[in-house]
Amino acid sequence: MKPIHIHPLTTPFVVAGFVTLTLLLGSASVSASEGTKHLHIRKDCSQYTGLAGSSCTVTASNVAAIPVGSKVFYDQAANNPAGLLDSNIVLDAGNGNRAVGRCTLDLATGLALCLFFDGTGTLAGFNARIDGAPGVAPDTSYHWNGKYSFAEKTNEQ
Repeated sequence: MKPIHIHPLTTPFVVAGFVTLTLLLGSASVSASEGTKHLHIRKDCSQYTGLAGSSCTVTASNVAAIPVGSKVFYDQAANNPAGLLDSNIVLDAGNGNRAVGRCTLDLATGLALCLFFDGTGTLAGFNARIDGAPGVAPDTSYHWNGKYSFAEKTNEQ
């Protein structure tokens, strides 16, 4: 059998590639854990003006921590950059229960991508990836559909 010679300079790259692949595959299995659930929310945005601080109101939700009446506040004004709403958001479920994230909405199509990173109160550890779309006439509500989870709480001091 002919011996295989690996050049000493390539060895670190092979090892780094293997470690990277292992970490990526490991994180994919964590993100698909049984703690991930489907999210379906409808919002009424008739009060949304496009100005910073405008909000929409949740009219239907399958997530217990996000009850009907919760508000979604948009921190940035629409159309900056042109044709988009690209804004930090705060989901306020009342009584100090809030989640923070970011939404990017195409103003021409009405399609959006929203991400939530964390929260307080009953929304502590809330993570979500949500696709947004307008309802089909005569439905004037805005629909959020996606997946969410709650990060495990740690007892760090």
